[in-house]
Amino acid sequence: MELENIQRVYLVGIGGIGMSGLARYFKKRGCVVCGYDKTGTPLTDMLRNEGIPVVFLDDEDSIKVSFLENDPTTLVIYTPAIPSNSRILNYFKDRGFTMKKRSEVLGIISKGMYTIAVAGTHGKTTTSSIIAHVLKHSGYDCSAFLGGISSNYNSNVLFGENNTLVVEADEYDRSFLTLHPDIAIVTSMDADHLDIYGDQTHLVESFKQFTSQLKEGGRLIHKEGLDLSGGKTYSANIVADIQAVNVRIQDGSFYFDFKNADLIIEDIQLGLPGLHNIENAVAAIEVALHLGIDPEKISAALASFLGVKRRFEYVVKDINHTYIDDYAHHPEELRACIKAVKSLYPGKKLTAIFQPHLFTRTRDFADGFAEVLSLVDDLILLDIYPARELPIEGVTSSMILDKVNNESKQNLTKQDAVEYIRNNKPELLLTVGAGDIDTLIEPLKSILQNA
Repeated sequence: MELENIQRVYLVGIGGIGMSGLARYFKKRGCVVCGYDKTGTPLTDMLRNEGIPVVFLDDEDSIKVSFLENDPTTLVIYTPAIPSNSRILNYFKDRGFTMKKRSEVLGIISKGMYTIAVAGTHGKTTTSSIIAHVLKHSGYDCSAFLGGISSNYNSNVLFGENNTLVVEADEYDRSFLTLHPDIAIVTSMDADHLDIYGDQTHLVESFKQFTSQLKEGGRLIHKEGLDLSGGKTYSANIVADIQAVNVRIQDGSFYFDFKNADLIIEDIQLGLPGLHNIENAVAAIEVALHLGIDPEKISAALASFLGVKRRFEYVVKDINHTYIDDYAHHPEELRACIKAVKSLYPGKKLTAIFQPHLFTRTRDFADGFAEVLSLVDDLILLDIYPARELPIEGVTSSMILDKVNNESKQNLTKQDAVEYIRNNKPELLLTVGAGDIDTLIEPLKSILQNA
């Protein structure tokens, strides 16, 4: 289906971060857009306020009358997270509507554009958001589909006037194999999504296939140490083709110098803390330099980068309390997040609330989660957020909690966790997870701000 032929779009799973970006994109193009999701969220509220109807009842009677009949100009987009027995999904399937996964639609949109695709089991949302911001802030411009809400633009989709597209390339369900980028960045290839891949070997094979799909003359940039051939490597703490050196903390902010074979850029300030985010910025700088953007403009853009919602986001930061929220849901993401907190607030007692995401991920990485969570001083573990999965016998949060080497640890409900914070009012609080733990943010914020 050609992009110019699409006039009407229905999104099944419209509330997802990637799907909502597509909804906004097609609305901007002048298409009639609406969709379904299981539950309402602040994101679906935003879509409705922008004039995109959203329904929450999985029944064909919920479908707008104008979408009931098949039409050659209608596209139905769906996400793999939608159950195969969804009534709305099957209504469109049974009537032969043109149906495509979100990733396939990104492939259609990126076709013919100069595409910068960022892949990785973690780090891709922040890296793609930094790249898009540098391109926007410097005046180079771009369009972008991001896997999070950029704090600078309060959106997950950006619209530009040129032919450059920044896109987050999602490895889940091998979605990124629909893309053929001009520049590919790979931030990480840690074992994850083993419910899809079976083992890390198959995951790595998919990443290798993704990088092999670069357009002729394309450029590969990947983190040092990954099992990938060709391209340029980058790092923030070991020798690589592209490096951050002289990393330091001044007045609560991270600074570093950028170094590649051609030049050094000194005294770069990054608003985001942590060595992992400096690595993300190093990759973004290399992309910007490749596009011919002036180093001074790059530095100015990085200093003004406000981050991504739920990626090391400061919820409360005052003289009495610091509360940080992060999307981390893999052991290595958690490790990077906790290390960043501790580097900024050495000596302070860290209370962390963590919600495991998926039964399979909990089962596969229980030891890794326990090792990393042992780094915090006071641990509250919530029950597993199932997302798209059915329970697995014997797989609970206790698999992690029992292995945590920490005297102050407990498994609480969300409600009890809020009460615990109300009673203890910790000086340094971190909430982490990819499920519905974000529903705790406002209650916890209110408690600490009024303490």
